[in-house]
Amino acid sequence: MPLALLALAVGAFGIGTTEFVIMGLLPEVAGTYGVSIPTAGFLVTGYALGVVLGAPLMTVLGTRIPRKRMLMLLMGLFIAGNVLSALAPAFGAMLAGRVVASLAHGAFFGIGAVVAAELVAPEKKAGAIAMMFTGLTVANVVGVPLGTFVGQTLGWRVTFLIVAALGVAGLLGIARLVPELPRPEGGVRIRRELAAFRNVQVLLAMAMTVLGFGGVFAAITYITPMMTGVAGFADSSVTWLLVLFGLGMVAGNLIGGRYADRALMPMLYVALGALAVTLAVFTLTAHTKAGAAVTLVLIGALGFATVPPLQKRVLDQAAGAPTLASAVNIGAFNLGNALAAWLGGLVIAAGFGWTAPNWVGAALAASALVLALVSGALERRTTRRAARADRGTAVAAGAPEAAEAPEAAEATAAVPAHR
Repeated sequence: MPLALLALAVGAFGIGTTEFVIMGLLPEVAGTYGVSIPTAGFLVTGYALGVVLGAPLMTVLGTRIPRKRMLMLLMGLFIAGNVLSALAPAFGAMLAGRVVASLAHGAFFGIGAVVAAELVAPEKKAGAIAMMFTGLTVANVVGVPLGTFVGQTLGWRVTFLIVAALGVAGLLGIARLVPELPRPEGGVRIRRELAAFRNVQVLLAMAMTVLGFGGVFAAITYITPMMTGVAGFADSSVTWLLVLFGLGMVAGNLIGGRYADRALMPMLYVALGALAVTLAVFTLTAHTKAGAAVTLVLIGALGFATVPPLQKRVLDQAAGAPTLASAVNIGAFNLGNALAAWLGGLVIAAGFGWTAPNWVGAALAASALVLALVSGALERRTTRRAARADRGTAVAAGAPEAAEAPEAAEATAAVPAHR
């Protein structure tokens, strides 16, 4: 894997840290501005919606800019958003800073995934995408717990200043290590990029992204009150619980990238099915410390095992015009996050308890599995139709090879095989 992927991973590390660290700091932020924790939760929802809107917007605006330069501009926007968050005098300004930072998120991962795939051989594309996303997963092992600890001891504003510094490191890494890749033939044309969305398989993959990863966020958004109020952990334990979740994400991301290059759809079937079951079981295991800790690792692993195959699925199905589709799919991850956080808040507010979001997550993941099975069935039917059409064309053309093939096969079968 080329060193340029390291630079992309550093940028992903900073983005992953700012996206997830807010969950461990909601009580501190709420206390600073004198708002309730559910109100502070809008910092999660607002960021996610900003990614959804920013992914296509920033990608379209950057169609005439070389991809390396666009990645650098996006990191600059990310830095500005986190500095604004750190210095925000009021809750509204803090929310605005989160939205500004989120505008860079979708386009960075979308364009970065295209760049990562172009840097390696075709059979290693999913692995390269997974390598970039490793920065996002490692953020949950190192960046988020450390940021939570710093925020609880030195103040949450210090955390966001550190995140801004990570953005500076990512910007410098991209400038130095990412090569100037040739622009696609004919440039990146908006009309051609939009045409990819006519492909039902692209839309199915994005819907799987929304529902599948949304299942993870239904549980994780409210992990702090769930672990402290149900499992019985102390507030200080949230940090290492997030480390366990992050370790699962790292493992799942690498496994998903490895096997997506071999058997993409079977990988999705297994990961989504197991995720739905695990989230349902979490409603029970969340009542014990050991059970909750183990289940958190599994949720992280199974959730992120779907990320490389889903991103590669979109790139494959939108071949020839992947940039916008790739960015929008990143937005789809965050649309799922926002949807799941909202649904999870609804069931909690309805009085079903802190573990109720786990049932929401299980239902979302199961729905994603159904869509994956539909997508696979449509693909197999399309393949069979194409094969029949090819045979029909060969017969109509009187191809001697097609006519002689059965006789050759019979003659071959009559000859004993030896090693």
